[in-house]
Amino acid sequence: MVVLLAIACFPSSFVNTVFTQTVAYAATEFGVGEQGQGFGAAVVRWGVIIALPLAGLADRFGRRTMILLTAWLAPVITSLGAIAPSFPVLVATQTLGRPLGIALNVFVLVFAVEEMGSNSRAWALSILAMASGIGAGSAVAAIPLAGLSESSWRYVYLVGLGWLVVALVLTRTLPETSRFESLAHHESTTASTAHIHGDRLALQIVVAVLINVFIATASIFQVRYLRDVRGYSASVIALYNVVTVVPASIGLVLGGRIAETAGRKTLAAIATPIGALLIAASFGLSGIAMWCAALLGGIALALAYPAMSVFRNELFPTAKRSIASAMITTASLLGGSAGLIVAGILLERDFSYFSVMLTFASGPILVAILVAFVYPETAHRKLEELNPEDSGLERR
Repeated sequence: MVVLLAIACFPSSFVNTVFTQTVAYAATEFGVGEQGQGFGAAVVRWGVIIALPLAGLADRFGRRTMILLTAWLAPVITSLGAIAPSFPVLVATQTLGRPLGIALNVFVLVFAVEEMGSNSRAWALSILAMASGIGAGSAVAAIPLAGLSESSWRYVYLVGLGWLVVALVLTRTLPETSRFESLAHHESTTASTAHIHGDRLALQIVVAVLINVFIATASIFQVRYLRDVRGYSASVIALYNVVTVVPASIGLVLGGRIAETAGRKTLAAIATPIGALLIAASFGLSGIAMWCAALLGGIALALAYPAMSVFRNELFPTAKRSIASAMITTASLLGGSAGLIVAGILLERDFSYFSVMLTFASGPILVAILVAFVYPETAHRKLEELNPEDSGLERR
């Protein structure tokens, strides 16, 4: 099951990465500045609202159905960016395609949490995050194509069509989660009519927004920073991304295990602010120090990822798990889009990349405080214990 879910992460992560990696090159062809890039990236993130009705359908008709639908549609619609005649049209294609990839990721994580045992949920999500690196890596590895000519960034979007083979495999082999099947045939109405815990939802939305404001800004403007400030070529930028991102898998593996053995809270509270500060520092350093800061920052954030991501699905009942997760994701991306607009304006007004990123790093620091003092510990606890209304839906 983990293998099937892992390959489902390939198209999802490619779709979620390709615009970030190519926006600077597309902006050059279309004559769009940093503020325009920030606004365009924000608009693409606003498209995440498409994921909400899809999530509602996943809670009604099943996780498998929506995983298959989005696995087919996301790569196809995203690839339309290759024929975009203008920057607004490019943004429009990704505003439709990227949310489908986001929805696919939401459904995959929900599926994993529902199928894994109480001592393996965070570990499973760490494995899926590593798998996501393959899809994202295919977008990063294709970036040298963008350096061939002013318009060759379009070829990068076509690479994603290769991931349609994943949709074919999933269509033939992926089952439905046992918990959803139990819910569909459950005699009690308690589980089927369960409501979202408002306090849990509000807390996770705040945390997700604070983190995404920082991460979205760092990812969107990194290519521009490396190209314009450090003078890196497309090939060197691709190498930089590989060297600083791929080793983060070490953090994912360790983070998944630590989250299962020592618990989620302490790990997330320590690793999140350290990672953010190191990533922010990489925008103010040069040479080997910049590479090391980005590398270590990526590993630290990867350590925190399994714990932070599993919280989104553990604290909500089965009947509302997909929609709750999608609501958190939607809020985080909308909040991140506001951060992108602010960052673009500040950079246009000659604020340094370092000062902008250091300011935004205050968000993850606040997240660490909330996790340490407000979040519950969910390690080693069954989903039915965390959500009593789901009693009787235990994985068979």
